[in-house]
Amino acid sequence: MSEKNKLTLSVQYADDRLAESITRPMIRKWVKAALFAPAEFTIRFVDAEEGQALNREYRGKDYATNVLTFAYNEGEEIADDEPTRADIILCTDVLQREAAEQKKSVEEHTAHLVVHGVLHAQGYDHEDDEEAAEMESLETELLATLGYPNPYA
Repeated sequence: MSEKNKLTLSVQYADDRLAESITRPMIRKWVKAALFAPAEFTIRFVDAEEGQALNREYRGKDYATNVLTFAYNEGEEIADDEPTRADIILCTDVLQREAAEQKKSVEEHTAHLVVHGVLHAQGYDHEDDEEAAEMESLETELLATLGYPNPYA
C-alpha cells in the first residue's frame, strides 16, 4: 500500500440497520478513493436521536443531518507522514430518507456521503460557491471512478 493512501479505518454500527448491506469492505473502498494522504478514520452509523444530539452539541443545530465530519487536525500543518484524523458520522434515518426522496439506492447515497465526509476531513468545504463547485466536481469525479452516477444530477 502506498504511503499516500495508508488508512486505518474503524467502522461502527451504533445503528445496525445498514450493517449487512453497507459493509466495511465497501466503506474502505469508498474512503480510499477519496483519500489523498495517510488517514485514521472512524465511520459511525447512528440513529436520528444520536445524530441530532451530536449536531446540536457540536454545531448548534437541533436536527439530525446526513453526515457530520469531525476533523481533529483540521487547520494544522500536518507532516507528510502524519495521518489526517477524523470521525465521520452518518445518520441512517436521514440517509435512508434522502435516498428515497432522491430516487437513489441507499448504497449510492452512502457512497456519496462517505466520499463527502472524507473530503471534509481533508480540508475541502462548500462555504462559498467556488468551494462548493470544486468539491462537487471532485465528488462527481471520484464517484464515477467507483461506478456511481453524478450525485448532483
